[in-house]
Amino acid sequence: MLHAMNVKIESSWRAALQDEFDKPYFAGVVSYVKAEVAAQHAVYPPGALIFNAFDKTPFDKVKVVILGQDPYHGHGQAHGLCFSVPHGVKAPPSLVNIFNEIKNDVSVEPPGHGCLERWAEQGVFLLNAILTVRANSPTSHSNIGWQTFTDAVIRTISDKKSGVVFLLWGSFARAKKEIIDTGKHHVLEAAHPSPLARGAFNGCRHFSKANALLQQQGLTPIDWSL
Repeated sequence: MLHAMNVKIESSWRAALQDEFDKPYFAGVVSYVKAEVAAQHAVYPPGALIFNAFDKTPFDKVKVVILGQDPYHGHGQAHGLCFSVPHGVKAPPSLVNIFNEIKNDVSVEPPGHGCLERWAEQGVFLLNAILTVRANSPTSHSNIGWQTFTDAVIRTISDKKSGVVFLLWGSFARAKKEIIDTGKHHVLEAAHPSPLARGAFNGCRHFSKANALLQQQGLTPIDWSL
């Protein structure tokens, strides 16, 4: 069904998730997104970037998972990596707070942009639970089946890998802990970095903690600079 949405997905993920792509619910997701576009609604991110997180971080490279909710709904913001925006787009408030925590935690200065591709290329899987959104309508695609798919993605990581560090920020992400095998993976929980959390994210030190957990396994830590 992927070809029907005019998108491709990286080969190791395609192999790991093939059963999901063949299920009726996934055909329903594709049909819904196609119908939105046919009705001349703008849908973000663009079709070729819906699976950008998968393409930038192949299954066998995943070391850290950061889970977001749904894509940014403003024009030009979403490019398939949670919390990230393309070069040239102003960093949204949650991302600014993430950069501030990184500065306080690991002494990395905030970059002059909001593109997190360099993290993804090092093994940080930047997954939104909902992979598309109608323009200017947050969570508008929250009930079309994407969460069935991304829950399967999380379970696949949990089942087929070990030692992955999951960073779960806010109640939505933290609810996914129940589908992660905490006996073989590491889960770090914190408030959401949104300003609405009134600074509760500050001081979580997840970036140094994640690297410490990777190093304990003999893995290369993440360079959080961008």
